[in-house]
Amino acid sequence: MTQKQFIRASLTVVPLGLVALTVVAFIVFFTKEPAELKAASEVSSMFRKEISEKDLRDSVTMLATTIGPRHAGEYRKLNTAATWIESSLGPSNMGYTVEKQVYGVDGREFRNLIAELPGGEKAREIIVVGAHYDSVPDCPGANDNGTGVAALLAIANAFVGTKHPRTVRFVAFTNEEPPYFQTESMGSLVYARACRERGDTIVAMLSLETLGYYTDAPESQRFPPSLRGRYPSTGNFLALVGNAKSGDLVAQGAAAFRARSDFPLETAALPGIIPGVGFSDHWSFWEVGYPAIMATDTAMFRYPYYHLANDTPEKIDFAAFTRVVKGLSGVVRGWAEAPVVPAKAQKEAPRMGQKR
Repeated sequence: MTQKQFIRASLTVVPLGLVALTVVAFIVFFTKEPAELKAASEVSSMFRKEISEKDLRDSVTMLATTIGPRHAGEYRKLNTAATWIESSLGPSNMGYTVEKQVYGVDGREFRNLIAELPGGEKAREIIVVGAHYDSVPDCPGANDNGTGVAALLAIANAFVGTKHPRTVRFVAFTNEEPPYFQTESMGSLVYARACRERGDTIVAMLSLETLGYYTDAPESQRFPPSLRGRYPSTGNFLALVGNAKSGDLVAQGAAAFRARSDFPLETAALPGIIPGVGFSDHWSFWEVGYPAIMATDTAMFRYPYYHLANDTPEKIDFAAFTRVVKGLSGVVRGWAEAPVVPAKAQKEAPRMGQKR
């Protein structure tokens, strides 16, 4: 080979070699999972956003102060609350696609709002987290049920972008309060029946009801007569409540709560006929055979301002409320990721039409 031929061959082979090395390096780099991507995948089921006292306070203030009483008699305000919840969950904020379940009562339309986080290998199994956004007349509804909606939004926000085996649905219900309570027009009953008709496999439902009032005052906690002496007389705890057939579900929820929060917790799995046991949206799921429990500060058995005009945000213990919601986020995550108690027919509920 002459010197000229050698130079020509070098000019051809060397660039081809560099190209080959570049291709190999490209393949190796992009087929090997970078450390930061691996770390991200390892925490993909962690919470996106930590639950904060400020967010909870802002949500309660929006519902109770900016909007105020919201019910069929204040139809515009009820719709304003629905629109705000939809916007909070929706694409421009949390990023969920919000489904509206619209149904008619006395010639007017009412809305349940549903945001779904699709599951993985157990996507057909569904966890429902629900709270009603209406109030009774002449009541700002800060605790009942502004706190429930605030908790719903905070937990939904914490779950944005996370991945879990089971599907999680966050549902804001309308028309929980009288005159619709435990009637055909109760929003959660309309929703639960639609789920049953579709054949949805709801393996657990958590109702978020009146969550923000805690006190260390002696004898601040009351109970129905049959329960007196069985639970603390100081109203400084959260209660997880189910009917007599949901004891295992209550126990599982309590274990998950305590793993996430050290806030005082009491549990009860009682006959549904006892006053208070079925006094929220979980009752609707019992009616159609889905397992469900309620998280509550016990409402009328503790809260001095229950269904009154002074149910306002300054009555809420937001520091305690924040600890409670963090614990409840653990309940939802535990059900989304771990085995839940097999669904059982839920028969022991108050009779249709039994009022608070």
